[in-house]
Amino acid sequence: MPASSEFVKLCRSQVAIAVSLGAKFSAVYLTQELVEGSEAKLVPIAVYPETSAESEENQGLRLPSSESSTVKPVPRLLAPPVLPVEESTAGAIAPERLPSNERGSNQCQGPENVWQQRRQIVTPLIHEGTVMGLLVSGRQDRPWNEPEEAQIQQIARTLALACILDQRSQWMQQELGATRQIQAQVYDTMHNLLHQFKSPLTALRTFGKLLARRLVPEDKNRNVAFSIVRESDRLQELLGQFDRTVDTGEVNLRLPSGTSEKATSLELIRHSPLSLSPATNLKDSCFVIEVLKPLLISAEAIASERHLKLLADIPADLPPVSANDRALREVLSNLIDNALKYTPAGRQIYIKVRYEAADGDRAGYSQLPAIAIAVSDTGSGIPPQDLEHLFERHYRGEKAQTEIPGTGLGLAIARDLVRQMQGEIEVFSPVNPEWLPSAETHLYPTDRGTTFVVWLPVNK
Repeated sequence: MPASSEFVKLCRSQVAIAVSLGAKFSAVYLTQELVEGSEAKLVPIAVYPETSAESEENQGLRLPSSESSTVKPVPRLLAPPVLPVEESTAGAIAPERLPSNERGSNQCQGPENVWQQRRQIVTPLIHEGTVMGLLVSGRQDRPWNEPEEAQIQQIARTLALACILDQRSQWMQQELGATRQIQAQVYDTMHNLLHQFKSPLTALRTFGKLLARRLVPEDKNRNVAFSIVRESDRLQELLGQFDRTVDTGEVNLRLPSGTSEKATSLELIRHSPLSLSPATNLKDSCFVIEVLKPLLISAEAIASERHLKLLADIPADLPPVSANDRALREVLSNLIDNALKYTPAGRQIYIKVRYEAADGDRAGYSQLPAIAIAVSDTGSGIPPQDLEHLFERHYRGEKAQTEIPGTGLGLAIARDLVRQMQGEIEVFSPVNPEWLPSAETHLYPTDRGTTFVVWLPVNK
């Protein structure tokens, strides 16, 4: 990746520091892409004076590759940097090899050659054993002393770290750009699918209405027809929420300059169809029986189709709860669907609702008075190692090894919604006999199955 403008500015500022120390020539070189078995050319990034970078001699700088070690050898300087003519000294020669970060000894033992080496400092820009470039500083009037060399080496370390950060920043920007491009394509595909989904959904709702009109009130299938219409309405509502969420996501994806991505992302979460505002939690109320009625009609039809028995124990005189009816419907629908999904044919599913007075003693829920809704299945149960992860998004645990389809989202969504309504949800596996209808307890094998209990505060 080419150096960014910010990195070039930093290089120039560091070169200026070297010049302030007395350098008549100072330059920062970076390597081009390293190719195994060949040399990497050093490209000037910042040079003082600028004309020095144009000389043919300086363009001969190369960084030899090394196939045997990840640590690149200290490069050989083929020609010394060209100094201004009035500053040059006749007979000046370059050292046989460049010194490393610490000033090394010269192979030529003559005092004149040692003096020549100390007039020119070539410090590799090294990070984690890899040479990324060079910092070259030189002067002809006097050698460098140790404090000056230490400052030059510090400049080299600063440039090496800045080079790494610059490359990583550019890589992350490229990855971010590629990710946003993929997201844009995904959003386009989602819009296309949503548009195609609306037509069959409208047709399904129309067929359900026509079927309901043709059935007499005494026909048991009439409830099934109305369930088709009701579930179609629910799909239509979710589809509208999905549309709005996708639109908000696109706004976040194509932010104008100066807009805060964090703020827009928070706004997206706040208006998600799976979120409730604090005002909704406090003001909305509903009756559990009214939410459960249509769900039970659909569940009984599915249970009959799968040769399951659904038993419900719901008192008729329950007070309203502080909850949003649509959110509660989503929660209970997820729990009942799971019970139907994980209960083998020929077994039972139990739903029990109970009122807990203020003087009750419940370890699972402290906000009393409250209403508890329990959904129990007679499946194989949940392994102990999966229980603590059960409400994590996309976690299915042992269930992922079965042929039963699922995304691992239902329980995570249910718990989030319940907590937004100031409630709580707990799970027991094996089943907790306390939440079974009393008349049918003897039919239930208590060494298996799962019970989910939703606690919601009573609306005072």
